[in-house]
Parts: sequence; C-alpha cells; structure tokens
Amino acid sequence: MLCSPTGKKLTSALAISPGGKSFGTGPHVNSLNRSQPYASKSLNFVSYRTVHLLARMKTLLSPFVYFSHPLNKLNTKLSAIAHSTGKVTGVLLAAFLIVCSTSWTLPQSAEAYPFWAQENYDSPRDATGKIVCANCHLGAKNTVLEVPQSVLPDSVFKAVVKVPYDLESQQVLGDGSKGGLNVGAVLMLPEGFKIAPEDRIPEELKEEVGSTYFLPYSPEEENIVLVGPVPGEQYQEIVFPVLSPDPATDKKVHFGKNLVFVGGNRGRGQVYPTGMASNNLAYTASGAGTISAIEKSDAGGYTVSIETADGTVSEEIGAGAELVISEGDSVDVGAALTTDPNVGGFGQTERELVLQNPNRIKGLIAFLIAISLSQILLVLKKKQVERVQAAEMSF
Repeated sequence: MLCSPTGKKLTSALAISPGGKSFGTGPHVNSLNRSQPYASKSLNFVSYRTVHLLARMKTLLSPFVYFSHPLNKLNTKLSAIAHSTGKVTGVLLAAFLIVCSTSWTLPQSAEAYPFWAQENYDSPRDATGKIVCANCHLGAKNTVLEVPQSVLPDSVFKAVVKVPYDLESQQVLGDGSKGGLNVGAVLMLPEGFKIAPEDRIPEELKEEVGSTYFLPYSPEEENIVLVGPVPGEQYQEIVFPVLSPDPATDKKVHFGKNLVFVGGNRGRGQVYPTGMASNNLAYTASGAGTISAIEKSDAGGYTVSIETADGTVSEEIGAGAELVISEGDSVDVGAALTTDPNVGGFGQTERELVLQNPNRIKGLIAFLIAISLSQILLVLKKKQVERVQAAEMSF
C-alpha cells in the first residue's frame, strides 16, 4: 500500500508524483494532505484536492508513458493544467481524464501510492485486525514500534517505527531490472492523537524527524498517518512527532489505556490494487502437464506453454523472473515455474499507550509524601518512647 510496486526510488517521502515529477521545487517540497495546510522546513503540507487530482491523473496515464514519449509530454502538460485548478477548462479536462482513465478503460498503473488504500478502504485496519497493506504485500517481515508507556495531555512525544531489512537486497523492478527497496508505514494512533504542529515540536525532535512528510488517512481521521514510499537506505527508522489530546478541551477523549497500531512495509507488492499480479512473485503452473514451449516476450518476460490433458495452457511470466523449468519438463498444478524474487514484505504490531491524568500523578505524589512523613514521625515517636523508658529504668 505504501511502496511503489515498480520500485522507483524517491528522494523524499510523498514528494514525488507517480509520474516522477516533483510537486514543488528545492530540497523541501510539498506533499499530499487532506487537513489544514501549514508549511515548515521539516513538515510540509499543501492542498489535498489539488495534489491528489494531479497524482491521480499522472498515475492513470503512466502506462502509456512507458511506451510513448509524446504521450509523456502530453501527460506533463495536462498535469500542469490540472495543477492550475483556478481555470475552469483545466478542471473540466481533469474530470474528463479521470472518467476516461478508470480501470475499465485503461490498465492500472504500476504505481501504488497511499491514496489507493484511501479510496478502497474506510479504515486501514479491517475487522479481523489485519492492516490492509497485507492484501498487496504478501511477504511477512518484522516491524518494530517504540512509544512511551504513558504520556501527559497536550504534550509532544515521538513514536519510532523501525522497518529493518538487508540493505544489500535488490528487488525486481517493474521493467525487470534490479533496484533498491522503498519503505513505508501506517501509524494508527488513538482517537484525538495527531501529528504535532511545527511550533510545538522541540528542536531536538525536529532533527530526528528530518524531511519526513506525513499524510493523514482522511480529513476526519488525523490520528491515522501514512509515510512513504521513501528510500529504505535512509529510512530504516521513521520518527513521528505526536501531539497528545487534552480531555479537558476534547470531551471525546478520556484518560486511560489505549492501543497504537502500526504497519511497516519494505519493497514492492505482489498484487496491484486492481487485483492483478505484479512481476515480484513466484509464478506457478495453472495446470498439470508437460512444458511444450518457452518463448521470450518483447516486454522481457516469457510465455510458457503447458500441454495438458484438456489442451494447451499458456502462462505469462513477467519481466525479471528466473525460470526453473525447461521444455519437456513435467509439472503439476501449482508447481513453481520461476524463483521467488520477493525480498521485501509487510509486518504489523501494536503497543499500549496510557494517556495519564496529571491529577492522578499529583495525588500519587501527595500520597507517597504522606506515607513517608507518617513513617518518619512513627520512627521519631518510637525513639522518643525508647528514651523515656530508658530514663525511667535508670531511677
């Protein structure tokens, strides 16, 4: 859900559009956002509608970009028109392209950005507890979440998501070549928690956050935050600056124990959002029989013909796959035709987080002080009694 299935490397989180163009200029560019925008050197947000529309257009047009340079130029010009949303013609043209570029008209792009999940799921965590990233990223990997045990109301703390993997690993890209892995994460905070505004983040924490860009899952759910895809070499750890709510001002929030959920992904997925398989998986035989022919396709993959009892079955193998069969081999249903190139995967975990009532802490401190004073006074009284008893015995 969070990483590009084609494996294209990005220079910063959510700073690159599906077509590979930057949304802004300079080292710090704006990102997708559905909430109120604010700008900072380390945390940048812009209008959700403009950028989402731009990204959607570029994503849906991208299948033609790989095959036609003139269409690539047209895509760039149309994106510029869509970006100028103040023009009526640009808006009408953008709406026309979106309608004509849906899944039943054009093949879906190889890019899988977070808004795919946002369009298909009201929540990134389903009723079974599974985070929906696992629907496309089928490999299982470890993800680590570090949060404080308890926090005070209206305070800023950090949540650290670790997405470890072997930095020497190379994944199969959409064109069959090898490349580095991107990573991404979805952090589901308790209700009322959200990414801290820039003016509330301490300077030390700003340095840890760096140029990471955050995307709310929806305008109503600022407590669910997406990051990625970002280069895995630079983002083994993703730091989220989180602002805790204050029950005194937000009546929906209550003191007590809460759960924080996180999903972390590295590498491309095995299934596209449309349900089609990517080339980053092991291909298997759909029928039992004998391999009658293996032909190399123009796209870099293979067409494997299997002679079965019911006729010939053709298996399309994507670019970059390494065959483990040859002509004349016998295969069973489900037998592997290629190696498994996937080196990435998805993992999720959860941690407890207590929103602590300051009055309870003050009461506990007062109780401990009272107990300590009682113990001291008791010891002093005991010593006084012992001295009196010693004086009476001396007479």
